[in-house]
Parts: sequence; structure tokens; C-alpha cells
Amino acid sequence: MDIFTLLDEIRIIARNGLLYTQDPFDRERYERLLKLAAQVYSENLEIPVEALRKRFLNELGHITPKVGSEAAIFNSQGEIFLMDRADGSGWCLPCGWVEPGESPAEAAIRETFEETGLVVYSRQLVGVFTRRADAANGPHTQTAVTHWCEVTGGELALSPEGLALRYWPIDQVPRWHATHAIYAHAAYALWQAKGELPARSD
Repeated sequence: MDIFTLLDEIRIIARNGLLYTQDPFDRERYERLLKLAAQVYSENLEIPVEALRKRFLNELGHITPKVGSEAAIFNSQGEIFLMDRADGSGWCLPCGWVEPGESPAEAAIRETFEETGLVVYSRQLVGVFTRRADAANGPHTQTAVTHWCEVTGGELALSPEGLALRYWPIDQVPRWHATHAIYAHAAYALWQAKGELPARSD
């Protein structure tokens, strides 16, 4: 177990304990655990400890992994459509957090339109992936739901979240954002094995 996996476990135990406990002494213990986790996160991520502690306390309800959704889009040559992120973290699939009342597929469709101006639909689920907390990806475990999508319309438009949009040969991407290389290669394997394209189901 690495340090970030341990810290994530401590953070979740502390935060869920604060949600459920009725005992004032237990509350003090959970507060102490949360403070310790935030302190060690801060030392490793170079984020102010109080900012992390407030971020953790602002989470509502029982703590679960954050759920994000991605759209893997290919052209006829098998090049993958990516956005160069404005935060400098690399090239990513169109992606974002799943909103309340929204399915992962709906989130992938919405995020693609918001970030690129393209209208897509989900052809097929690629896979569900776990991205654990670490120094590169931050203090939260994420569940990533990736969809193979196809463009049906829209007009290419760069959002404030990106610096550039383009199709890349999958093995020539200069720098991948976070764990998006894993999602993209899984989608590419599906694209390669597609055979006859499945009929769209509305």
C-alpha cells in the first residue's frame, strides 16, 4: 500500500465517521484523523493544509469515489480526438464529472459538446476504470466510465478548458493527461476489433 492509498483510506474513515457519529469524543478523534491526513497530503501535494481540510469537510454524505465519464472518438483512420488541457496537464479525452440525475453516457455526451462543440452519441461502453489517489492525480479516488462515441453534428469550438483540439495517432500523443492513455488504448482496441459497425440504438 502506498502513502496515497493509505491517506485516502484515512480520509474516508474520518469523513464518514464525522457524518455518522453522535459521540463528541469520537468526533474529536475523527477530526484529528482528518487533520493528519490533510497535513500529509499537503506535504506531498504542496497544497495548503487548511484548504485541503476544508475541501474534505465540504464533501456531502457518505464518501464514495468520484465518478467521471470520457468520450473516445475516432476518425476513419483510427486517430483519436483529444483536447490539450488549459491547466497544462496534457492531452485528454473529452471528459468531466457525472452530474446528479445524469447517466455516465449522458455526461460524456454533454462534456463533449461543452468542451468541443461536437454532438456525439455513445456507441458502446469501453470500460469502467479506477484511478486511485496519488501525487499526480490528487487526493481522491475516481471511477472513470469511458464510452466509444461517434460524431453526428455540431461545429468544432474550443472551450476555456482547452488550448487545442485535434485528432492524434494514438501512439504519437506527446503527453497524456492523468490516466487517459489507459482509457484511450482500451477504446482503440475496441475500435480495431469492431468489424461491422453495430447499428445505432435510440
